[in-house]
Amino acid sequence: MWMVRGPAEFIPSVDIEIVERRKAFPLDENEGIYVRDIKSGKVRAIVGQTYILNQDEELWNKELPDQIEKLLSAEIDPLADRTSRAHNKDNKGRVKHKVITYRVPHNAAAQIYDYKAKQARVAFGPDLIMLAPDEHFTQLSLSGGKPKRPNVIRSLCLLLGPDFMTDIITVETSDHARLSLQLSYNWHFEVADEKDTAASAALFAVPDFVGDACKALASRIRGAVAAVPFDDFHRNSARIIRTSVFGLDENMKVKDSFRFNANRLVITNVDIQSVEPVDQRTRDSLQKSVQLAIEITTNSQEASARHEAERLEQGARGRLERQKINDEAEAEKARTELLKLQANSAAVESTGQAKAEAQSRAESSKIEGEAAVEQAKLKAEANNI
Repeated sequence: MWMVRGPAEFIPSVDIEIVERRKAFPLDENEGIYVRDIKSGKVRAIVGQTYILNQDEELWNKELPDQIEKLLSAEIDPLADRTSRAHNKDNKGRVKHKVITYRVPHNAAAQIYDYKAKQARVAFGPDLIMLAPDEHFTQLSLSGGKPKRPNVIRSLCLLLGPDFMTDIITVETSDHARLSLQLSYNWHFEVADEKDTAASAALFAVPDFVGDACKALASRIRGAVAAVPFDDFHRNSARIIRTSVFGLDENMKVKDSFRFNANRLVITNVDIQSVEPVDQRTRDSLQKSVQLAIEITTNSQEASARHEAERLEQGARGRLERQKINDEAEAEKARTELLKLQANSAAVESTGQAKAEAQSRAESSKIEGEAAVEQAKLKAEANNI
């Protein structure tokens, strides 16, 4: 068997059979095909060039597990559709001899294992993965739902966070009160250097990091709650849960985070969304006690407001009475001043009249005296004459 490459004109003889006519594959730098050598059986990937198969080569179909085929063909956005459980988009048939490509989104990582070299590599996004013939994706089967159930979320890439996961757990206090807690944990993966092979591989050391983390945290919370009575937990639930999750430092203060060293997962916060008793009678009793506490608080606030209003009213009434007394005193004072002024005016008036009469009498007497003196002078002169 041989092959004639064009452009050429070939006229076969009668004892020659044309088995196949082959055309070149124009491949972009992000496209490729799998080619197998039928003599040696070696398979290789041809990427980023125009290639035509020779007489000893054939296209090789790369088979993948059904679940990975569904994830690749469904074109699920790992970030936007991370809460979606139904991957029922229209699946497109894959051309199996084409090189398999997968786009790793930003702030995510995907692990590829080479079964021939027996080693794994981790690709951090944003990146385009092109699988070699002996490479396969590491599929992630994560727990999901509330409470957490295994194998609910399936993905080809691992989101590095920060993100949150919500779980519902059942705890029992020291006095045997069973409670249902809905908790939300904030988490992220700590990757200092993406080139560190050991640190990158540790991200995938735990197949189901969601289920593993939720079980570990739930165990710590159950142990802490089991040591306190219901009344104490009802009053200090946030402090008890945060202390059980994060632990205490040397200064007896709650730590800021909790780290899983196996896969470098870090829990940074826990949000207590709800606390409900499991037993219906306990729930009714708690509801009644809460309502009674609300009524007591409301009545206390109403009584305080009423007392405050009465106090303000009495204060205002006292100020009004004092103001009336002060106004009356000012009026009496003004009246006294008026009477004084009137008396002074009358005294001045009477004194002025008496003075005027006395002055007029004095003037009259003076005039009369002077007239008598003048008359006497005149008489004396008359006598002399």
